[in-house]
Amino acid sequence: MKGDGEAGGAPESSGKHSMSKAIVGARVIPVEGEPIDGGTVLLEAGKIVAVDGPGFAVPDDAEVVDAAGKWVLPGFVDAHAHVGLAEEAEGWAGRDVNEMTSPVTAYVRALDAINPADQGFRDAIGGGVLAVNVNPGSGNPIGGQTAAVKCWGRTVDQMVLRAPAGLKSALGENPKRVYGDRDKTPSTRLGTAGVIREAFVRAGNYLASLAAAENSPPADRKPVDRDLNLEAIGRVLRREIPWRQHCHRADDIATAIRLAREFGYELVIDHGTEAHLLADLIAAESIPVIIGPLFTSRSKVPGQARGGRGHDRDHHRPPGRPHPLPDPPGHPGRQGGPGPRRRAPRRDDQPGAHPRRRRPDRLARTRQGRRPGDLVGRPAGRDEPCRAGLPRRPRDLRLRLRPPRGRLPRPLIAEEAALPGARV
Repeated sequence: MKGDGEAGGAPESSGKHSMSKAIVGARVIPVEGEPIDGGTVLLEAGKIVAVDGPGFAVPDDAEVVDAAGKWVLPGFVDAHAHVGLAEEAEGWAGRDVNEMTSPVTAYVRALDAINPADQGFRDAIGGGVLAVNVNPGSGNPIGGQTAAVKCWGRTVDQMVLRAPAGLKSALGENPKRVYGDRDKTPSTRLGTAGVIREAFVRAGNYLASLAAAENSPPADRKPVDRDLNLEAIGRVLRREIPWRQHCHRADDIATAIRLAREFGYELVIDHGTEAHLLADLIAAESIPVIIGPLFTSRSKVPGQARGGRGHDRDHHRPPGRPHPLPDPPGHPGRQGGPGPRRRAPRRDDQPGAHPRRRRPDRLARTRQGRRPGDLVGRPAGRDEPCRAGLPRRPRDLRLRLRPPRGRLPRPLIAEEAALPGARV
């Protein structure tokens, strides 16, 4: 095809198939260097071979694509993803992120579970992400081998760029939650670090056994039984692949640095939510940090260093540096209002009930901050008015904000929506 203007003297391409393609006239954003207005990108057999300005001489046999008024950018690379393992809308059948049957599963490979048909790959391409590093999950202290793949292909073998691209490990909340709930090791942070250190020691002994067998006389040489776990960890010790360390809190990041110093492997910090608190220490060790995800729920952001209870926010702050944000006045969202309060026990509470689950016989109090007209939980008494300003209603019209376990909440019926002043 031919563009509206023949940039660089590009002729109209013939109907024959060409292995060359030139994108001309666009604003080109190269991987390195300044943007190029009216730039040209030349491709040979699907690979970029030249990026230049408007004066670039396009080969005569190249197909020309006129991109005037458009932008040409490199494809983005997501360095930490679970696409293809945690499949979109597949439920349990497409949930292959964590092999949480043992704390050390270095032998498992993301490559063996990636589904190229996952809708997540198409979503990634739609957002400009053309390559991803697919990691196993963070349920285990040592979770498995990662794979760097392109986002398009019929089989994962066609998509793979490098496998293994690293070995996934996790510190902090996830391993202690998974195995603590089962009363197994590790159930604490010190247990998680202990499991990782023990695995490295065993892998070091395994490598020493292999070396001893290799150096012994052929007549005395005895084969060493293969161990897929230790083989994978041994590749980390030989610095063939990096150690991809999942950690959020500053103390977990410090543990990751400490372990890397002890065993001498190449460390990459994944997430690094509080890495800014140790930025100088991380920079001194030249450790890469993959920050993110940046847009996520608060479950991925620990409460420490953000005014959480039981934590000194100034603990990790260098002396003399003021904290960037003052303490919020009261509960977030209530400007200057009182903070959250726990309800004091009442005489009519059920004995032995949890404070948050007690159901008094008299009228239930509405939450602080509600305005007249808001729909609220049902009153405890049949004939008592609602404190939020609604008129008395039959019991069958009162909303249950927390339905009993095992029952689904019923839909909002028309009579409730028609109540005067109701906000739905």
